Amino acid sequence: MTDEPDKPPLFPFPHPHSSRPPARFAELTTEPGLPRVVLSNGASALLVSRYADVRAVLSDDRFSRASFSGKPMFARSNASLALATSDPPVHSRRRQAVASEFTARRARETAPWLRELAASSARRLRTLPQPADLVEEFTVPFALRTGAEQLGLPYDDAVKLRPAMAVMMSFGSHTPEEVAAAHAEVHGYFGDLVARRLADADADNEATTGTGRPNDDLLTRLLLGKGADRLSHEEVAVFGAGLLMAGFDTTSRQLAMAVLTVLRDPALTARLREQPEALTPALEEILRWSSLIATGGAAHVALEDVQLGDVLVPAGEVVVPLTAAANQDASIFAAPDRFDPGREDNPHIAFGHGRHYCLGAPLARLQLEVGMSALLAEFPTLRLAVHEDQIPWTTGQFIRGPLALPVRWDGAGWPGVASSTEETAVGASGCPWSPDTGSEEP
Repeated sequence: MTDEPDKPPLFPFPHPHSSRPPARFAELTTEPGLPRVVLSNGASALLVSRYADVRAVLSDDRFSRASFSGKPMFARSNASLALATSDPPVHSRRRQAVASEFTARRARETAPWLRELAASSARRLRTLPQPADLVEEFTVPFALRTGAEQLGLPYDDAVKLRPAMAVMMSFGSHTPEEVAAAHAEVHGYFGDLVARRLADADADNEATTGTGRPNDDLLTRLLLGKGADRLSHEEVAVFGAGLLMAGFDTTSRQLAMAVLTVLRDPALTARLREQPEALTPALEEILRWSSLIATGGAAHVALEDVQLGDVLVPAGEVVVPLTAAANQDASIFAAPDRFDPGREDNPHIAFGHGRHYCLGAPLARLQLEVGMSALLAEFPTLRLAVHEDQIPWTTGQFIRGPLALPVRWDGAGWPGVASSTEETAVGASGCPWSPDTGSEEP
């Protein structure tokens, strides 16, 4: 850190080159008060790190996301965010309009198709030369195909949109002109897609896709919704674009972090193969243990004076609740700095809390479970091709995770932390990926 003495530090804090949050997060949960920081746009803010305080901010209508006049947590404009930066009653209406599409029951209905997709994706991975990049060859296409299927758009179209979506999900790494062009491309596509769906519905209630199946995708159901809560056509387009880019990005990166966490521990890998029922608590612990959001959290503005723990937050003050810090709070989690794949009491808030709790949490959990299960079933000897310190991590992106995850399944590669032959294995891997330099992400 290069901050001057007596001046608030810059935020977000740099992450280590691992799935863990900044070490400062855990320290904050033990300190009194709410530390002041300076956000990337120059705004002053208070960090909220303790579990109870974070939940309070996320569930209290006296804290507003819509009132924050600064930039969102990434390059996407506020207009491109259907839910993330809105407040009641707008947020309530929009969420109510789509809530029935994201229930646990809906997720379970997709399970057979999703398991087959994961299994076929793992089989395809096996056909590739070793080492293979698990991110580009498994986690990204698996998550992107899921989103494309859900929205009823061709997978090739989703692939073409991916570079523009990456620009929209970045922070500080692209010019305003590049960001504007990315917005125009993505929202132009979804605007046209919504227009085609409306034309299909108007022409024939039995409109069919190119596969001969009735149009029963998420966008069409939202467009044909009834009642006062229904979304406008523009809102459907914005929601569809947001669902595709955020859904595939978060799931693909979180799944990559999960695979990395499991493969670095050969004993855990063996246990999950032998005891499939142990996978669910292990994945929940990975969600608690890891830090997915590079920018820390969403800024909120206090609409009136609010008592938050031992601090009176005055009206107009900006606060940033840190869910990854709350998940390290020792008053809630026993030995929070210890990764415990069998942790029984694990009320983590990795998916948020309150009105902004992640709509896609049931589907995301299912994707993590079926993705990991498919890999463990297909590859009895799956290993990282390089030492974990050589894994490159994303930079300049809202969602963080391994940029690449080279793996092998022929018995070569890095055997994990329990082995005494790590250096030999790394030298013999022959992996073409170069490690990032330095100990922290910029």
